[in-house]
Amino acid sequence: MTKLTDRQLVILNASAARDDGAVLPLPESLSLNAGAATLVLKSLIGKNLVEERYVDRDSPSWRQDEDGRYSLFVTDAGLRALCVETGETPALVPTSNGAPESVKPPPENRRTKKRGGTKIDVAVQLLSRRKGATIADLMEATGWQAHSVRGAIAGAIKKKLGHTVTSDIEEKRGRVYRIVGENTEARA
Repeated sequence: MTKLTDRQLVILNASAARDDGAVLPLPESLSLNAGAATLVLKSLIGKNLVEERYVDRDSPSWRQDEDGRYSLFVTDAGLRALCVETGETPALVPTSNGAPESVKPPPENRRTKKRGGTKIDVAVQLLSRRKGATIADLMEATGWQAHSVRGAIAGAIKKKLGHTVTSDIEEKRGRVYRIVGENTEARA
């Protein structure tokens, strides 16, 4: 599930609390200038958590063109994201046909579920081998650029997953990275 910023959570919470799911007007507690508000709203649109819909003249609008005025409304994905982030389930939310429907969070929190088969998993497997892996090895296996490989080692593998990664310079291969310690799997 998509990580949400505090501002995004406030906007989605306010929208979910409204009968029609309208995003606008934004909660006053945000106190955002127009540029910052636009950036936050565009990020929510980009993540498909809110969507544009045609509105009448009396409703607050997000944008307007020759075809009419449009406002923003929380989507089902936005409500699901909200449930996962807060751990709460809104009692009833309107569906596209107007009938209220109970919304349930996904059965398992993504943070506790291992997906497997990710590029990080591939990198961990390569680093767990006895011979380790070079930046070039990891670039070839993942399709990442060198700076992304270094970032993954420092961020996801060391900090998030808690692995201890060492590096040594070998005569033929150059700098070789390895996962060492208790967190390593059986070495190939």
